[in-house]
Amino acid sequence: MPDKKSDPSEKAELRQFSKKLWITVGTIALLVIVIFILKAAFNVLLMVFAGSLIAVYFHGLANLLKRNTRLPRGWCLLIGILLTVTLLGLLFWFLGAKISLQVGEMTQDLPKIWQNVKGHLNNSDIGRKLLYYLSDGNGEKMIGSFQEVFRTSFGVVGDIYIILFIGVFFTVNPRLYRDGIIKLVPAEGKKQARDVIRRLDFTLKGWLKGMLIAMLFIASLSFIGLSIIGVPMSLALAFLAGLLNFIPNFGPLIAMIPAVLIGFTVSTNTALFIALLYIVIQTVESNVITPMIQNVMIKIPPALIIISQVLFGTLTGGLGIILATPLLVVIIVLVDELYVKRQHNSKEPID
Repeated sequence: MPDKKSDPSEKAELRQFSKKLWITVGTIALLVIVIFILKAAFNVLLMVFAGSLIAVYFHGLANLLKRNTRLPRGWCLLIGILLTVTLLGLLFWFLGAKISLQVGEMTQDLPKIWQNVKGHLNNSDIGRKLLYYLSDGNGEKMIGSFQEVFRTSFGVVGDIYIILFIGVFFTVNPRLYRDGIIKLVPAEGKKQARDVIRRLDFTLKGWLKGMLIAMLFIASLSFIGLSIIGVPMSLALAFLAGLLNFIPNFGPLIAMIPAVLIGFTVSTNTALFIALLYIVIQTVESNVITPMIQNVMIKIPPALIIISQVLFGTLTGGLGIILATPLLVVIIVLVDELYVKRQHNSKEPID
C-alpha cells in the first residue's frame, strides 16, 4: 500500500525535475543565441565606429582649413573631402599600379622565398634548430597566411564599402546623430553627455593626426632605407610598413616578416640589415612620434593595448585588431568622464 501513496509524489518530483531540466536547457540555448547575436551586432558596431573615425578625420581636416583660410565651415569640409580624394587618386595613379604589381609578385614568390630561406637557415646551427620547430608544416602555413593577407587585405575588403557609406553620412550631417544620442540621455545628464562627446571628438582627432604622421614617417623611412640596401619590391614593402603601423605592436612585426624573407633572397646579411632597419625605425617612432601623439590625447599603458587587441581580435577578427586602439581610447575617456571625475568631485569622505 505505501507504494501506491508514493507513486503520485514520485511522478510530481519527476515532472518537477523535467521542468527544471527544460528550463536549464532553454536558458543555455537562449544564452548561446544571445551571444551569437551580440557577436554579430558587435561587428556592425565596429563598422559604425570605423565610419565615425572617417567622419572625425574629415571634420578635423575641415577645422584645420578653417583656421588657416577663414572660409565657411561647409566649404572647408567640401575642400577637405575633395583634397583627400584627389591625393588618394594621385597616389594610386602614380604608385598604385607599381605597388599592386609588387604585391602580386610578393604573393606569388613567397613559397619560393620560403624555400630559399630554408636553404640559408640550414647552413647554421641556430637556423637548423629553427627549422626543426617549423618542421610540422608551420612554415608553409605561415606563408599561406601571408598570401591570404595580401589577397584579402586583412579580410575586411567586403566591409569597406559599408564603412565608407557610414562615414559619408556621418560627415555630411554629424549633428543629427550626435543630437539623437543626447536625446536618449536623461535631462540631468545631457550637459555631461555633450561634454563627453566633445572630448571624444577632440581626443580621436588628435589620435588620428598623430597616427597619420607616424604612418607617413614609417613609410618614408622604410622606403629610403630599403632602397639604399637594395631590397626588391621596396615600394610595396614600405607601403605595407606604413599601413600596418596603424596596428600597434603586431603591425610592425607583421610588416617586418615579409621584408626579412625577401632579404634572404639577396643574402643573409641583407636580411639582417632589413631587420635592423625596421627595429631602428620603430624605436625612433616609439620615442619621438608616439610621445607626440600622447601629448594631444591620453597616455595609454602598452599592456592595455595588447590586451584590447587580443580581446577584440578574438571577438571579431581582423577588424577588431585594427580598431582596438581607438576603441581603447574611447573606453578610457568614458571611464574617466563617467566614473573617475565623478569620484574625484564627490564630497563623500573616503575611508
